[in-house]
Amino acid sequence: MTDTVAAGEADSLEAPARHPMDPDPVRSTKAAAVLALGVAAVVTGPMVGGVVPATLGVVLARQARNDIIAGRGYLTGARQLRIGLTLAWVGIALAATALVVASVFGLISLANGGGQDFPDTTN
Repeated sequence: MTDTVAAGEADSLEAPARHPMDPDPVRSTKAAAVLALGVAAVVTGPMVGGVVPATLGVVLARQARNDIIAGRGYLTGARQLRIGLTLAWVGIALAATALVVASVFGLISLANGGGQDFPDTTN
């Protein structure tokens, strides 16, 4: 008798059967693009060029998130979207840090006399 109860409980725990007209779940291509742009932003972020792919990734992430929500479970890729968006923001932070560091080094160079370390040759 315990076997029939356990079998009945197992049937209630299974996912409901899909309707034959339901579409198959598909991974979002926009989420994959956001992930690729996020990786590009992190790689090029220290060279200040990471701002462009990071900005494109952040803008595309909003569209991808709306598409995934509208997909009602038939459009997957939320994890890729989240990772890509995080990488895009990291790329923006790296670009901003590189810009600040370059500015500080430039100001220090100007404060030292413009980097000229040889004596004046005028008579």
